[in-house]
Amino acid sequence: MTTTKRKRKTVITLSLVPRWFPLFPRMGMRIAVFSLLMASLGPVAARASAGDLLVQARGDEKPYAVIFGTVWGPDDKPVYGVKVKIRRESEKKARWEVYSDHHGEFGQRVPVGKAEYVAWADSMGHKSSVTIHVEYDERVDTGLHLK
Repeated sequence: MTTTKRKRKTVITLSLVPRWFPLFPRMGMRIAVFSLLMASLGPVAARASAGDLLVQARGDEKPYAVIFGTVWGPDDKPVYGVKVKIRRESEKKARWEVYSDHHGEFGQRVPVGKAEYVAWADSMGHKSSVTIHVEYDERVDTGLHLK
């Protein structure tokens, strides 16, 4: 009895079609059509973004400042879903209302110009407020610490 060892050949092939393609023929076709569509729209998207830059350069879009902040809980962790109200310091009612996201962050566009704003949050009996100074078309970062 003789045993012979066979050498195994490792063949690596690069295929554009995935192995699971025959299992989902319609889905594979949709992916292929979507890929071709995206490849053909690439130059159009590039032209659109260049057009957006021209619009900004011409001044068709009004300038704005951004108030950006994070809502922190009593345990110094970011808090999700807290309603943040923002108003000009000279006004009594809130002009804008935004909610904090999953990272506790919020953002609101405000008009350009020298102004004082008040932002406040109230969540489950914990309150916080802060005064924000805006002068130009800038981003002003702040934090609301609920206590």
